Amino acid sequence: MLLIKGGHIYDSPSAPVDILIENEKIAEVSENIHISKGMEIVDVSGLIIAPGLVDMHVHFRDPGYEYKEDILSGASAAAAGGITTCCCMPNTLPVADNEATIRYIAEIAKHASARVLPYGAVTVGQKGEALTDFALLYSAGAVALSDDGNPIQSACMMRDAMRKAALTNSLIISHCEDAEMVDNFAVNEGRVSRELGIQGRPAIAEVLMVARDVMLAAITGARVHIAHVSTEGSVEIIRRAKAAGTKVTAETCPQYFSLTEDEILRQGAIARMNPPLRTTHDVDAIIQGLEDGTIDVIATDHAPHSAKEKSKPLQDAPSGITGLETSLALTLTYLYHTGRLSLERIIGRMSRSPAGILALETGTLEPGAAADIVVFDPDEEWTVDPAKFKSKARSSPFAGMNLRGKVKLTICRGKIVYSGGNDHVV
Repeated sequence: MLLIKGGHIYDSPSAPVDILIENEKIAEVSENIHISKGMEIVDVSGLIIAPGLVDMHVHFRDPGYEYKEDILSGASAAAAGGITTCCCMPNTLPVADNEATIRYIAEIAKHASARVLPYGAVTVGQKGEALTDFALLYSAGAVALSDDGNPIQSACMMRDAMRKAALTNSLIISHCEDAEMVDNFAVNEGRVSRELGIQGRPAIAEVLMVARDVMLAAITGARVHIAHVSTEGSVEIIRRAKAAGTKVTAETCPQYFSLTEDEILRQGAIARMNPPLRTTHDVDAIIQGLEDGTIDVIATDHAPHSAKEKSKPLQDAPSGITGLETSLALTLTYLYHTGRLSLERIIGRMSRSPAGILALETGTLEPGAAADIVVFDPDEEWTVDPAKFKSKARSSPFAGMNLRGKVKLTICRGKIVYSGGNDHVV
């Protein structure tokens, strides 16, 4: 048994409570739980207790690209960030479009510091040409379907996928970019791309595909989740689609409400990602979308690469940054400490909402729920040092930044999987 003692629940921080964990479940939540012999006791007085975070969008590169990240190293990084559930995109080698690869990920994940749940590919090989066996992928352990990294370009193929998803109650997660418009361009199309004298990825390339997919969801009755929203136009389309009753949910990432395209001028390839960093107007729209519930989820799109790869010139380097170990602190710094979102709403976007979208038994501290918990100090200041990351990757545009909000303890399946700066284990 594990007793978490004296913390403040995130949605009612006035009264300190204890949480008793037994057999990987939350057994009791109340004041002054009786201490019994043999209990492991952790004093978290003055700290915030919340359900473990659920990251709907990570790339763990395993199988096939383990030199960038693997399931165990990625899960360790997740635990350090207070994340107890990670959902892996299928752009691995081989692609997770088959039962064997899904089962491989699930098997390795049994030994990980966080729950690692696989997504299956929507199309075979993520080539956009033939649909996978949705039912088989789900039965093997997939929790949703996506061709993230290789977005489905054919409207006919996406309509067929949504029709099939509607019949099987599958969730499709859509990376919305028109491939012909974005090619392999490194930055947002606009002032910065013009200053650098290079072609950019236009915002309309995302907006058009978001519009297409929410319209297809409306006519097929399928559930669609829009990944890593980065533009003002996308937010408005999703807002209108929700008002019309379309089964659409959406996510964004901390980089899209904390940084702009100007970061490319300062950091080059370190700040290269897909979709790219956008303008101040887009950042404001993303925050407004989080405030009014248009955007349901804050994920990371953790996309690790080796130092050698990210040291290449801007136009040659791969897109992607690390995000697991900074996501909560960035969200607290840019949304909580600026008064834009309460702790309750932040945990909603980072735990309760993604758990609900994926129908997971997490995202709550109710007795009987899975004992996945994060304990954090919302005010503690610290400086981002990628050299200390648990992830294999060190590429972060937030390196050297001072943030407010520090994870102190992470519990997954009833066991302490991260204890950073917490000296109160009794």
